[in-house]
Order: sequence, then structure tokens, then C-alpha cells
Amino acid sequence: MNDRSVAGGGASSGGLPLLLLLFLLLSRCGAEEEVLMNTKLETSDLRWTSHPADDPQWEELSGVDDESNSVRTYQICTPDSLTSYWLRTRWIPRGVATSLHVELRFTMMDCSSLNRRHCKETFNLYYYQSDAAEATPTQPPWMEDPYVKVSTVAADHLLNYGDRRYNVKLLRLEQLEGAGLYLAFQSQGTCMALLSVRVFYRKCPPLRHAFASFPETVPHSLVEQAQGVCVENAATPPGEHSKPPSMLCGQDGQWVGQSTSSCACRPGYEAGGTDVRCRACPSGRFKVKSGPGGCEPCPAHSNTTIPGSAYCLCHHGYHRADSDPLHTTCSRPPSAPRSIVSQINDTMVTLEWSEPLDRGGRVDLTFRIMCSLCRTPAKGLVTSCSPCDDGVLFWPGQHGLTQHRVVIWGLRPHTEYTFTIQSLNGVSAVSQSEPASDNVNVTTSRDVLPPVSGLRRAAASETSLSLEWNQNQNQNQVLDYQLRYSPKDGEEAGQWQYVSSSSSSVVLAGLQGAAQYQVQVRARSRNGYGSFSPTGVFSTLPDGLGHSQRVLTVVLVSMATVLLIAVAVGVFCYRRRTQDSDVPERSGQYQMGQTMKVYIDPFTYEDPNEAVREFAKEIEASFVKIEEVIGAGEFGEVCRGRLRVPGQKENYVAIKTLKGGYTEKQRRDFLSEASIMGQFQHPNIIHLEGVVTTSCPVMILTEFMENGALDSFLRINDGQFTAIQLVGMLRGIAAGMKYLSDMSFVHRDLAARNILVNSNLVCKVSDFGLSRFLTENSSDPTYTSSLGGKIPIRWTAPEAIAYRKFTSASDAWSYGIVMWEVMSYGERPYWDMSNQDVINAIEQDYRLPPPPDCPSSLHTLMLDCWQKERADRPRFCDVVASLDRLIRNPASLKVTHAEGSSPSHPLLDQRVAPPLSACGSVSEWLRAIKMERYEQRLLQAGFSSLDMVSQLNAEDLLRVGVTLAGHQKKILSSIQTLRIHKAPPTPLY
Repeated sequence: MNDRSVAGGGASSGGLPLLLLLFLLLSRCGAEEEVLMNTKLETSDLRWTSHPADDPQWEELSGVDDESNSVRTYQICTPDSLTSYWLRTRWIPRGVATSLHVELRFTMMDCSSLNRRHCKETFNLYYYQSDAAEATPTQPPWMEDPYVKVSTVAADHLLNYGDRRYNVKLLRLEQLEGAGLYLAFQSQGTCMALLSVRVFYRKCPPLRHAFASFPETVPHSLVEQAQGVCVENAATPPGEHSKPPSMLCGQDGQWVGQSTSSCACRPGYEAGGTDVRCRACPSGRFKVKSGPGGCEPCPAHSNTTIPGSAYCLCHHGYHRADSDPLHTTCSRPPSAPRSIVSQINDTMVTLEWSEPLDRGGRVDLTFRIMCSLCRTPAKGLVTSCSPCDDGVLFWPGQHGLTQHRVVIWGLRPHTEYTFTIQSLNGVSAVSQSEPASDNVNVTTSRDVLPPVSGLRRAAASETSLSLEWNQNQNQNQVLDYQLRYSPKDGEEAGQWQYVSSSSSSVVLAGLQGAAQYQVQVRARSRNGYGSFSPTGVFSTLPDGLGHSQRVLTVVLVSMATVLLIAVAVGVFCYRRRTQDSDVPERSGQYQMGQTMKVYIDPFTYEDPNEAVREFAKEIEASFVKIEEVIGAGEFGEVCRGRLRVPGQKENYVAIKTLKGGYTEKQRRDFLSEASIMGQFQHPNIIHLEGVVTTSCPVMILTEFMENGALDSFLRINDGQFTAIQLVGMLRGIAAGMKYLSDMSFVHRDLAARNILVNSNLVCKVSDFGLSRFLTENSSDPTYTSSLGGKIPIRWTAPEAIAYRKFTSASDAWSYGIVMWEVMSYGERPYWDMSNQDVINAIEQDYRLPPPPDCPSSLHTLMLDCWQKERADRPRFCDVVASLDRLIRNPASLKVTHAEGSSPSHPLLDQRVAPPLSACGSVSEWLRAIKMERYEQRLLQAGFSSLDMVSQLNAEDLLRVGVTLAGHQKKILSSIQTLRIHKAPPTPLY
């Protein structure tokens, strides 16, 4: 056989299997190839190196391919030889690729047709890496090492005489490192022709997808991650978690899967028909946010004239508030309020008005009241007006009013005022024009007492001044006098101190020697205070008094002190005798000789106003600024405000007000709580700041507790506190009750709703005397006892329900209920049981069970507080000691199982939620377990049926936003009951 006959066998590929052709076409669809060498395109000598050089068997020839193009080929035919004949290409630069493809086209003779003994039908392919074209005819050595073997190549189609099919083999070289390489072919007894060799690598072409642009990428492994950039007018959303777009390039040169692009069209741009470009919004349209969605027409009263706008500019006269989203309609300030009507009641004015004709296209309409005091000038002069002083008070406020009515008091009698009512909305602040307004002029009419005259010094000492003044001409109208004084010079100048007197004289004690004091006095009638008198300046005596005068002063003071002590002892004994008949039974006895402040019932005073003056500090109404209404009380509204006493730090206060139209009895009952609170000074008892009784409305001011009532605070923060934190709250309540018990005061209405919590989680007892005024409309159910009166059944001891016997021991029973409320995070005691069912259960020795996760030591203390015999209940000093022991030993709070038998039968726990299987829908189930707040979250997460809900676990709850441990436990407990019900029953044999 001649050489030409071997080479001529590769003229057609029609013999390739159809499946192989389809695979090659599909694998290269969309991919790009970078060709490093292709002998099919060479027209001149290849000049490859063959070995051995002295017996070259590889012969380079010219031939014609299947398209009649001239090509250079190599062929060899040594079927009788076992010698290795090598053929090496020229140096091939690798470029950026780390893996290459080698495509071989060749023909091979069938050994059976040659009938030769040592004939082979395979050849070997090797490669050698180098950083330059450094190979020589002798180097590197012609052997497997340093050459790396790629594969032994076998022919799929062997040539017989007349057969012209050729073979195609695609081989892959991986993990290449050098700058280039040589390919080497080894023949050992074959008869073949090498028609063409093509060396290339595949790469992913440039791509624009999901508003991101990815560059041409060469895969260096199975997949290569390509980093892209957002296309023009697109960007990734701001935030630390946003990443640049990326996509995977496969080793076959095709992009794999979906990109991780978070690119989106910028504000003012929308998708241009596809996801590869962003186009600007045309004039008259806008787009606020980046992301999907198209441009929208400008809202009313706005427009834009340039393309690519993120918002539309408002027309002249229209605005957006700073808090308005950019896509909202522009609006304008409202018109003026209409039809102002004033009602004058002495020195109090009520203003009412109608809605403006034009609200400006907004719903956030408010009103502001401006007050001016106008003085009638002399004839021929212009009336002059000035802003009202701080003594003028507005109810419910002066700014931010949403209703069309305001009450103003603290005005001067027979004085002309101008009240301007302004209409405001959200864009009034950004508008350049003044708010639209209307005004009304009113003149007050109430007569008050004239200023006091004749203020003078009657006597003086080193540390006191005795002052007197002329009695008012209408002395029968005077209720009392109020005197204020301050040092004339020094740092305390202008810091007024107030003293009341029922007569036209007063003694100021505790003053500095040889110092000047400025003094003013005014009279009070039923219509209120008159004006202060002109300021008088008086001096105390210097230290240099005669010895005899000092001795006389000491003697007189001593005699007066003894007399006062005797009178005080007599009054105290009288009051104690009066009080002993109905003083509550003590929860404990005290040792003889122990000094202890004793509570005095204000209702034992013949004039209850005297108790208010004795125990509560009077505060000027001008010192109080009411800011907002936060609730409603028995006698009026409860507000938050600020108290600013001159010379003292301003602080927030809670304000209870007495609503208008009250009777004298209602006023006395309202102020009795202040008379009670004023006697207490303890960190766990609500502190009384003072009262306002000389102007309308009458107010009681207490310290402001930021977190409000304990029961609602616990319900809001369900499951967020540790056991030691809850015990700390209970300890504070017990300490306050111990203080009250030591003073022989019985609270009668101790409950979590009457405990207030400040920002530091300090609990304070409040609402003293409130049980006197419980009504049918009270938020807590009451029960009419056989002796009359309303009682909160769920918190009240049995003897107090049956016999009206209130003692510190009955308060201890109530404290046990408060413990149960705290440990159950504000759960309602006895749940939905009726009052009569509660009474019957207690009579049968049933008691509340421990709340979930309640330490057994705390439930034991609750059961001690619920002993039927009041003498068996712990005193509050014992309760405080028990809680202190638990706080010092936190490990004891981890024991939650019952230890030993209980002296009382536990009441059936009716809080156990119904099983999931008993409910008809997800909404019904959530309402049954009081977790309806999570309905929208569960539905949005796809848990729309009870079957899907039954598969919820703790991780699912966290994912949908149920983060509170108590809520997780309640939901999972209800789901567990369903799983138990759905489990197959155990067969019985």
C-alpha cells in the first residue's frame, strides 16, 4: 500500500453518527472559540519536528480536503516495526486559557487488510509545557517523562480498500500552567494519516442580562464566576448587603443558570422593552424608586418638563410636606376657619368654630390658637396688643388641635382679649404665605378681689419676719391669703416661696440674718385669686442683739413649742380614738416604744380641704403645661404635662383633672386621693408632686411613669423578661405594700392595673382610695356584697367579699393575685369565669394553677397568700424577705415542677388553647389562642391552611417574625395538640 492511499481516506464525514453531530452542535451553541492553531488553514510547510532524525517516517504532504481546499498533512506507515516514531508541533502559545481542546482529524488503515504481524490501529498524544519556543531536535528527551501523555487514540473507522471515511477526536488538556506547549504524536507500527490538528479554547461571549453587562469570560474550571456591572442608568440598591451582579460561565463556553443581578433601573428610568436597557421617563411622567415598574403620569397639581425625572415639581402655590412621599399629590394650605362662636363664663372663654371651606386637599388639618391681650388706649391713640402670658391655659391645648373647640381659662377680669384661630395642615410650614386665620374679640367679666394694701412689718428677729396687712373691704368674701417671698439680692433672688394664711398676718421663719426680702400678698375668693400687692421689701435683724432680748426670744419660743407639742398630742390622740373604731386590722404588731408614722384618714377631718392643705402642696397653675390626654379617670381626663417651678428643674408629670360641673362632694372625693398620697414617701409608692385647687380645672399632679400600667405593659412585652426580672418587679411592689402596712394603711384595690412602671422597670403602687368610687362602668367586674358597695371580686379576699373586712391580710391575698398576673404576663385572673363561679371555686378551696414556666417557689408563695384563714397569710415583711432569698439564690427560680402536695386544690387551667383541629381556619385558630397579631405574616409566608400550619416549627416562626419566646411556645403547643390528634391510634388486641 502506498502513502497516498492512506491520506486519501478522509474526504467525507458522512459516516459520523448523527447523535455525535447533534451533541457537537448543541455543546457549542452560543459559545465562542479562540483558535490557537489550525493546520487546516495552513498553505505552506508546517515544519514540524520528527524523531528519530536519522530515520524520519512521518512525511509531510499536500492534499485536498472535503471542500477541495489545499491542506498540509502528515502520514506514516510502519506496520512491521516496533520502533517509536515521534512527530512534534511548533510551540503553541496558551494565552489566558488553563485548559485547551485538541481536535484531531485522521485516517487509519485496517491491519487485517495489510496482513502485517506488528501492525497497530492506535497512536499516542503527548504534550510538553514551556514558557518559550525552546525545544530542539534532541531536547526535551523523546520519552513519556518529560512529555505528558494525553490519551491513546483509537480509530472509530478503519480504512479498507475503497473506503474513504476519516475519524474526528476531541481531547481536553487541563490545569495548564506554562506560557505555551508542544503537541507530540507517537506511532508504533501504525499506518495512518494526520489530516488536521486544531487547538482552541472555549469562552463565554459578552452578555447583557437582567440590566447587567457581563464581559467575555474564559472558564478556568468546571464553572467560572464572572463579575458584571449594571448597564447605563441602572444600579444596585443601596445597602451593605447589595452585591455586584455575577453569573457562571461553564467550561463549554456557555453561560449557566440565572444571574444574581440585583441591578434595576434608577429612579426616573424604566425598562426599555427588555431587561437589557433602561430608558428615561418622558416629560410629564416620573418614577420614584429604582426597580421594576414603569413611569407614571405626574399627580395632580404637578408636572415635569425634563426626561428622566424621579418626581414631579408642584405647581405654583402647591407644596409637599417634608414627610410626604414624592409620588403624592401636591396640596396647599387650608382656608381660614369659619363661624367662630365665643362663650364667656366670667374669666373663662369657650371658642367653637366650623370647618374651613377648603382643606387644601389634605386630611391632616389642625388648628392653632393665638392669644393677645389688648389695652384700651387714651382717646386718639391706637389700641395696643401683646401676647398673653403663661398664666393663660388652653384645654385641650393651644397647638395641634384636631377638634373645633377649646376652653381657655386664667384670664384677667374686665380685660379685652383677641383670639386668632389659624388653620394649618402638613404644607403650611413649607408655604411662604401666612396661615389663613380668623379672630374674635372677647372681654372677660368676672369680679375678683382688689389688690391687698398696707403690707408692713410688725416684728422681726435674726431669722424671722412678722408681717401684716389691711383687711380687704369685702372681708366676708375672702377665703384666705397667699403670700410669696424671696431674697432681694443674691443667687436666690426671684425664686419665690409661697405661704398661705387664713388671717391678715403671717410669720416667716427660717430666714437669713440681716437680709432683705421682697414680699407680695393677694387674697382669694370663690372667684379665684386677685392681683398681688405691690412688692414690699423688709429686713431681718442683724446678729448683734442684746443678750436679754435673745434670752427673752428663746424663752418665748420654748413656751410656744411646748404649747404646740401639747396641742399636737391632744389632736393626735383625739384622731386616733376617732379612727380606732374603723382603722383596718394590722397585718402585724410593733414593739412598744417603736416610732412609726401612722396614716391619717382625710375623711376624719371636719373640713376635708384642711387635709388637702396639710398633706398636699399647692402649685401655681401657670407652672403646669398640659401636653396631651393619655387616658380617662373617674372624675375627668388624665394627661401628660410638664411642671416648671421657678428655680427647679422642669420635669414630666401625670395630671388628673376634675371635669367641669362638679359638686362640692365630687371635689372633696377627688382631692382625697391627694390627701392620701401626700402622706407617703417611698420609692415604690407613686409620688405626689402637688395639687392645683385655686383655678379651673382642679388638678392632681404625680410623677410621670413612662411605661404605664403593669398589666398592659406585661401583655405588650409578653415573654421578654427573665424570671429574676419579674421577681424584681414583685419585690418592688411588696416593698411598697410593706411600707403601707407599717403605716396601718389598707389599699383595698391592689391589682396589676393599679401598679405603674417607669422607664427603669421600677414598679410603684398607685390609685389610693379608688375602691371608694368603683362603679358599674368600671373596667373590672365588681360584685355587690350583702353590706353594699362594689368590690373587684377576682382580686379580693373571701372575708372582704362576705363581710367587708379589709385588712393588710386582705391586701396580702390581692398581692398573690398580682403575683399570678405578673408571672402570666398580664393574663386575666380566673379567665372568663363569672364572678359567682370565682366565689364558689374559692369557697371550695380551689386556687389558681401556676402560670407556664412559673418557678414552684413563687407559686407556693401565691398559695400562702391565698390561705383561707387570714392569720395564716404571710405579712408583707415576710413576703419581702422570701423574695430577697430567691433573688440571692437565682438557681431556685429554675425549678418549675411541683414539689410535694399543695394545701389547696389547683383550679382547672382554662387558659389552655383549643387544639388546632378544633378550629375551622387559620384566622379562627389564631383568635382562639390570642395570637391574631401574626395572621397577616403567616398568610404572606404561605401558611394559609390548617394543614400547612400544622407543619410549622420554631425556625418557621422566626422566619415569619414571631420572635417572642412566650408566643412561640403558645403557638407550638397548640400545633402539638393537633399532631397528637392526627397520630394513628394504638391498636388494641
